[in-house]
Amino acid sequence: MAEGRDKKGDSLSHRGGTIPGTRKPAYTLSVPDGLPTPVILAVPHAGRSYPEELWKRMRKPEWSALRLEDRYVDRIATEVARQTGAALMVAHAPRAMIDLNRDCSDVDWTMVAEGAPSGGRPGNSNQRARSGLGLVPRRLPRLGEIWNRPLTGSELDARIGQVHAPYHRALAEALAHCRERWGAALLVDLHSMPPLKKAHPQDRAAQYVIGDRFGASADDRLVAAALRQLASDGAVVAHNRPYAGGFVLDRHASQRGGIHAIQLEICRDLYLDSDHVDPADGLAGVVATVSRLVRVLAGEAADMGRRGQIPLAAE
Repeated sequence: MAEGRDKKGDSLSHRGGTIPGTRKPAYTLSVPDGLPTPVILAVPHAGRSYPEELWKRMRKPEWSALRLEDRYVDRIATEVARQTGAALMVAHAPRAMIDLNRDCSDVDWTMVAEGAPSGGRPGNSNQRARSGLGLVPRRLPRLGEIWNRPLTGSELDARIGQVHAPYHRALAEALAHCRERWGAALLVDLHSMPPLKKAHPQDRAAQYVIGDRFGASADDRLVAAALRQLASDGAVVAHNRPYAGGFVLDRHASQRGGIHAIQLEICRDLYLDSDHVDPADGLAGVVATVSRLVRVLAGEAADMGRRGQIPLAAE
């Protein structure tokens, strides 16, 4: 579908891409006029717009969808954006169709009917793809194969061209615009996680995990501020363990270019019911916690932009 841009002011808000098999947009980007804060929230895994044909091809669609989705993180992000003035990027295409936090090379070619492209080897996939969670998820624990028939090469190309490519192109454009306006930009990539296991019976498992690719995707000052803020809110927070971030951070972060990115994982127990199906009373508390975090990070990023503090190479 053609992208529908909001022409008011300097807003970049639009719907873009197309979910194959539908006329629905692959994502929505909402950027407030004037960019009141240097933060962009992104939600790549909460899409729930399943084409009928995709649903039919899943062996146990309700079960698989529930485990692949970052269930209702888009609702959290939408309210946080409203409260803080942050820009918001929400994917509507489901992760089952294509994982926007994976590189286009993360393909298990043995699940594609025609195999790898000419010159490639069908088994020449990376470890993540072979584990079943590549660009197109293939397997889940306790289920095995997600699909009841192979993917075709043309279907894979359509998903990349109509969903993956336009999503990341629009996100890159928004981050560049934000950096131009503020001198620095911060991407907060929002995800949910199943409850983590306790290290020992008296332990408190982390409720939030901040990922920064072990220092590669965001300035230490931003990460330290995030860890302090969450801890001061009474949350149990971890850093890079077990989630350090993925392709989104690798693709969009450029500390030297003034663009920083962190991944924020939120425990599903905090805001979903006991079956992790529907929102629960805790959702409002998570929104409040994440909103306070975004305000703190926005202040830090704005200060970095004002000072022009782009890291210099060590002499």
